[in-house]
Amino acid sequence: MESGGGNKTAGSGPGASDGTGAGSGGARSGAGDTSAADRSGGGAEKRTGGPLKAAPSPGRRKSATPLSASLAANAQAIRRQFGDSADLRLRMTESPAFPGVRLAVLYLQGIVDENGIRESILDKLQSAPPPAEEGRRADRGGLAEATERLRAGVITAGLTEPVATIEKALDSLLLGCCLILIDGSGTALAADADGGERRPVGEPISQTVIRGPQQGFTESIGTNLGQLRRIIRSERLIVESRRIGRQTCTEVALVYLKDTARPELVEEARRRLAAIDVDGVIDSGYLEEYIQDKTFTFFPTLLNTERPDQTAAYLLEGHVAILSDGSPFALLAPVTLYRFFQSPEDYYQRFDIASFLRLIRMGAFLISLHLPALYIAITTFHQEMMPTNLLISLSAQREGVPFPALVEALLMELTFEVLREAGVRMPRAIGPAISIVGALVIGTATVQAGLVSAAMVIIVAFTAISSFVAPQVNIANAARLMRFLFMLSAGVLGFVGIISLDLILIIHLAGLHSFGIPYLAPMAPWVKGSWRDTILRMPRWSMTLRPALARKGSRKRQAGGKP
Repeated sequence: MESGGGNKTAGSGPGASDGTGAGSGGARSGAGDTSAADRSGGGAEKRTGGPLKAAPSPGRRKSATPLSASLAANAQAIRRQFGDSADLRLRMTESPAFPGVRLAVLYLQGIVDENGIRESILDKLQSAPPPAEEGRRADRGGLAEATERLRAGVITAGLTEPVATIEKALDSLLLGCCLILIDGSGTALAADADGGERRPVGEPISQTVIRGPQQGFTESIGTNLGQLRRIIRSERLIVESRRIGRQTCTEVALVYLKDTARPELVEEARRRLAAIDVDGVIDSGYLEEYIQDKTFTFFPTLLNTERPDQTAAYLLEGHVAILSDGSPFALLAPVTLYRFFQSPEDYYQRFDIASFLRLIRMGAFLISLHLPALYIAITTFHQEMMPTNLLISLSAQREGVPFPALVEALLMELTFEVLREAGVRMPRAIGPAISIVGALVIGTATVQAGLVSAAMVIIVAFTAISSFVAPQVNIANAARLMRFLFMLSAGVLGFVGIISLDLILIIHLAGLHSFGIPYLAPMAPWVKGSWRDTILRMPRWSMTLRPALARKGSRKRQAGGKP
């Protein structure tokens, strides 16, 4: 990435003991200049510029082997470490800036911008002017001075830094840098050349809206941070970056608004990220399992989104965001239960329709959770609660069905889950068609064969439709799992089982926390003034305060009163 307006500070972090890139230090946004090798190693705290990559994860490098003064020995050592990998490119060259001195340019194909290397490094080396004094070849001090002049005045890559160890050289190459070896010098130059093919910014796939921004995150963390910068144009937007994963060395960024997010919340997020010691991080979902408050619960305690506008909105309210390179989904914390029924589109349309749609979503969630269980309980234990005509109709439909209502419901629910999973895993061109045709054929055939009643097909279909209403997939998945518990409870105890399970569920929700924030807040416990954007959404001019999780003294976000 190129040097940008923001900056970060690479801290030492745990495990940074030998200066070889073993540190996992964070990186904070600020002002100044930086270097490419700071991203690949060094435990000391450094002020850096631009959205750069942080040091590798703790334990990644166990030694520090100094570079040799022999170019051939250094090149051979690096090639040996990569096992003569086919994508490691090495080019020998010379430069008028070093009369009679051999140079070698190394990089990993596919993760660098080869055109940029040619223009800003190779061409500049070939056209560099000779030194003012001839014959400064033999003196190592003069060679070091010429190396610094090469770094400062010849190479035009955005970021360059001396590299003195084999380990830092390896990390620099793996982080998308171009390494320049100089014969006779024990110091190499690492120049930023990050590039390669990336997916362009497109529309969000899992969170579509009719009105609102139509761009989503990509797999490039630099692109994602840039999208947030374009929305929140404030120097208070802080980006702290670190490397997690001994093998993948994945860049992870902690993003928050200074003076808006609570310091203790930011520190807790830092602590949880720093405690992760794993071989690899492929997606932000890996991080979610490590930093969530409670593992054994159906309910998510972190919200994931691929929308930059939603992420920016949460940052403005005092939340923190965690982005992972290679993942188009950001993690937002802390969150409460009501957040999972709020869509970004709620804030782009009138408050009345937004409030109505929120009620629809919450009602659909309760339906998807309870409807099959209620049908089982009524038809098995509480037939007296149905009107007579309905009872006669259902009894006629169930005549000849060989299974009790519980088995019938379990059979249909499991069949639908299989169809839904098949529709997701099938090729995109035929997946929807297969799932629709399969549902129609199986539903019709099972009713005609007398295996299930028509009412049960209707119940399962409406339950499935209700489960798709939730804006967040993970809260819908929670309902999918809990639905089977409610069905079993209703089949054994009827309404008593359903109510008992509801009470257990409420107690469980009351005990959940997300980064120290109660899961049912601001309703339980009640937080005065925070109800205007929970179950309902009041007009924007009336929402004068940020949520209670924001830093004290910074909750007011606008002047009150209708303009």
